[in-house]
Amino acid sequence: MLRAHLVEDVRRAESAVMARLPEGALMQRAAAGLAAAVLDLLGGGYGRRVLLLVGPGDNGGDALWAGARLAARGAAVEALLLADRVHPAGLAALERAGGRAVRDLDALSSEPDVLVDGIVGIGGRPGLRPDAVAALERFPEVPVVAVDVPSGVDVDGGTVDGPHVRADLTVTFGTHKVAHLVDPASLASGAVHLVDLGLDATDLGPPAVEALQPADVRDLLPRPDDVAHKYTRGVVGVRAGSGTYPGAALLAVAGANAGLVGMVRYVGPEAIADTVRSAHPEVVGAGRVQAWVVGPGGGDDAGAMLAEARADDVPVVVDADALRHVDGPVPGCVLTPHAGELAAMLGAEREEVEASPLAHARAAAERFGCVVLLKGHHTLVADPDGRVRVTTTGVPWLATAGAGDVLAGLVGALLAAGLAPYDAASVGSWLHGAAATQAAGGGPLTASRVAVQIPRLVRDTLEGLG
Repeated sequence: MLRAHLVEDVRRAESAVMARLPEGALMQRAAAGLAAAVLDLLGGGYGRRVLLLVGPGDNGGDALWAGARLAARGAAVEALLLADRVHPAGLAALERAGGRAVRDLDALSSEPDVLVDGIVGIGGRPGLRPDAVAALERFPEVPVVAVDVPSGVDVDGGTVDGPHVRADLTVTFGTHKVAHLVDPASLASGAVHLVDLGLDATDLGPPAVEALQPADVRDLLPRPDDVAHKYTRGVVGVRAGSGTYPGAALLAVAGANAGLVGMVRYVGPEAIADTVRSAHPEVVGAGRVQAWVVGPGGGDDAGAMLAEARADDVPVVVDADALRHVDGPVPGCVLTPHAGELAAMLGAEREEVEASPLAHARAAAERFGCVVLLKGHHTLVADPDGRVRVTTTGVPWLATAGAGDVLAGLVGALLAAGLAPYDAASVGSWLHGAAATQAAGGGPLTASRVAVQIPRLVRDTLEGLG
């Protein structure tokens, strides 16, 4: 599991480690990891030109100490000091190693090969001062390595407000931060490399956000035992589709019919049912189920679909048109809105949800008393108890019509197979994104291809290849 912690938790854990180590040892660990990452990015140090953007505090100190190590490896290192007072020991170390510090952007000797963002760290507030913005704008094509977090983002909220660093690589220390995983700040982090500082998990406490990794999904995936039959593996029902959107039913059924349950039932207009059975002859009609998927393409009938499904007192995935009919707590459900749908449910503007998805997903989970899967670049799964998982699988090509229908069906199948709503939503989202990545192969794809890819992705994940 990849875990991200709040700033106060990181501070507490760092203080506990520093109490056990010689003074300055923790900063040296961070600087060594940062320097190694920069050397790897540059392909070596000799003859390379490095510009450190140095602000006050320990973040600037990490950059200065790393700069000293880079200078010792033959790099030409300059530090642009963006504060009246910077880390004195780090500055002295840089100058001893042959590095050069300046306070004027025009005093720099040459264009660098890399910028190291040591402007502000995890204690910084969103936004950047004009002198920092000017330094970044001077070298728009130069790759940026952020120290711990991209300067200027909201570390705990994952939001951005005003100018901020957009890093190609972020080298973070001890544990991931929320801004590395949650949009829109995650888009500013680039690739994230974690340097182990030896922080104790007990000192850190529970994560604010976590992300499933292949091994976690492998452990959670339902699989048949030696005496399984179709009913013990779970039965999922799908209520979807209308005369206007018949394809939504096909795609939701395709997601549900990826092999993770023993049976799929479809309930809907007879003309659509005939099309579903033609495409999926193993799908049957009405009967008892362990979970329902309701809403994709449901149109004006979505409200009745939801009421009928909830009357069975089993978990329900509520998607698309059915979301309009959720106006209070719906325990046991999984809501799967995109930003626009969640905005309508919360009485907010879509732009507000997109600017702060973590806060809105948590608010929705609390308000509706159920798991909320907020679809996006990094999909969020929020539980009413406060837990949040973020999905880091997927590709931009997944933003295609019908992909959400497939996801709803897949999450419903995982519910019927016995996973708890929080696990079903987060595993389903991970599989959906990973299957899309496999199916795309670097190019475009359609929702149908994502559904077809799910069984192969599940096989690969169970074999340890996912």
